[in-house]
Amino acid sequence: MKLLFIGDIVGKIGRQAVKALLPNISSRYKIDMVVANGENTAGGFGINEKTASELFESGVHIITTGNHVWDKKDAIPYIAKEHRLLRPLNYPEGVPGSGSVLFTLPSKETVAVVNVAGRVFMTPIDCPFRTTKREVERLRQHTGIIIVDFHAEATSEKTAFGFFLDGQVSAIVGTHTHVQTADEKILPGGTAYITDAGMTGPSVSVIGIEKDQIVEKFLLQMPMKYDVAGGKAILSAVVIEIDEKNGKATGIQRLQLTYP
Repeated sequence: MKLLFIGDIVGKIGRQAVKALLPNISSRYKIDMVVANGENTAGGFGINEKTASELFESGVHIITTGNHVWDKKDAIPYIAKEHRLLRPLNYPEGVPGSGSVLFTLPSKETVAVVNVAGRVFMTPIDCPFRTTKREVERLRQHTGIIIVDFHAEATSEKTAFGFFLDGQVSAIVGTHTHVQTADEKILPGGTAYITDAGMTGPSVSVIGIEKDQIVEKFLLQMPMKYDVAGGKAILSAVVIEIDEKNGKATGIQRLQLTYP
């Protein structure tokens, strides 16, 4: 089977790029399932029911998130009831929503998706390594095809996490930095890995935000309001090929497309 993972979608332009480009990508690469990180779809910070629904209608099957998942307060009741929208698994017990999901495709293949957040330079929530390992052991009772979105800042933490779970999951895709890395590979145990899938949003920007605002922030070090940049968009993603018989990855390919 082939799975498309779309990197962090930022704002309206990012959602428009997904809607416009996804049909052709799915057709060209014969995609069976689409997972996308959508934590910045609502105005560049957070997600809500409206923006999540747009992605589902565009052909995304599962939406993952990260540290911005709670930025829009109206997302809280929605994430509590929508099992296709995940929040990081390693939040404390009692937090609304779920950090993993089992999704059955029309082909009857069941795919597990896990969303987990890192701790280095980020909010120090529960250990992503131990928490994910326990969840993977539970999910492997139902399927051998497991995809993990590791939403983390430090490349060292992401790389270590990849080796920690190598051979136990089908793919580990890093998100959060909005910069696509050129280290896609199949690890020794058969797990597809990339440190960061990149961003789907305005191409002339600083990780999605108006470039002049970010330059000014670095110059003055004062708080300010950020706006999602305009202009053309870039869609960043990876195509992952998986052997359904054993859940091992057989290929991973980076994609970057412009819109319009």
